[in-house]
Amino acid sequence: MSDASLNTTTQEGDAGFGDFFALLKPRVMSLVVFTALVGLLAAPVPVNPIVAFASILFIAVGGGASGALNMWWDADIDRIMKRTQSRPIPSGRVTEGDALGLGMTLSVFAVVMLFLASNYVAAGLLAFTIFFYVVVYTMWLKRWTPQNIVIGGAAGAFPPMIGWAVATGGISVESVLMFTIIFMWTPPHFWALALFMKSDYRDAGVPMLTVTHGRKSTRKHILVYTLLLAPIAIGAAFTSIGGPVYLAAAVVLNALFIKGAFAIWRRDEAQAEADSYRVEKRFFALSLVYLFAHFLAILAEAGLGRFGLGGWS
Repeated sequence: MSDASLNTTTQEGDAGFGDFFALLKPRVMSLVVFTALVGLLAAPVPVNPIVAFASILFIAVGGGASGALNMWWDADIDRIMKRTQSRPIPSGRVTEGDALGLGMTLSVFAVVMLFLASNYVAAGLLAFTIFFYVVVYTMWLKRWTPQNIVIGGAAGAFPPMIGWAVATGGISVESVLMFTIIFMWTPPHFWALALFMKSDYRDAGVPMLTVTHGRKSTRKHILVYTLLLAPIAIGAAFTSIGGPVYLAAAVVLNALFIKGAFAIWRRDEAQAEADSYRVEKRFFALSLVYLFAHFLAILAEAGLGRFGLGGWS
């Protein structure tokens, strides 16, 4: 997924606010904010609105800090990949040192402030998320193994757990389920992107599955992970975060997702080339709707629950 860039400058090396904001990966940050908010609101413990707002803000800052540190470390390959060449560092608008300084400062600020606003469990989870994304995924897994996006996907799956911890001070089956949905969704989402991004990952030396195992194997992996994801996503309907609304949404969404994965699996590269990867691009777009709609359904159940209408009761 390409990251939004609010570019306010035209001179190389003369960074503006928009360039530094782009370092925070605002599109990714928006997903972090939304899933963390759902985790917070779906929790069985009410949270003071001011505490909730401050906590979500600091979680967002922590997510943005991770993005800045990721761009700092990946500046060399970002200069090679067409998808990332316009980012602030490879385009020359922001220096690598500035990105590192911004990322480190915001990381410490976000964790400390979340601790003061909520509790040590939420702050600890945020600190671990930043560490996992920057060190485990960006610095280690991404350039070392084709399982990079499988294991590294955990970093993007923590926000609802953090939101839940803000409200409850702990971890539960429900928060782990929300984590697992995102964790299992991430590989087919990014592998679909890799299929139609063509040679970007190969040129940059990133061992994405399409590069190391080929496109046919990648198509098979998309189908397998989609089939494994479906029962987890639907099963969440029968926990305290689920209910009839969520179940209906999950059944429809997973049926569409499985149908899309089968369509990708049945195709070969000649067919994909012939229609400019239309099926793969459509599946990638569906994957964005898939995740958003699942968490929107969880949020709807939480809202209905405030009036005694949510869940199976």
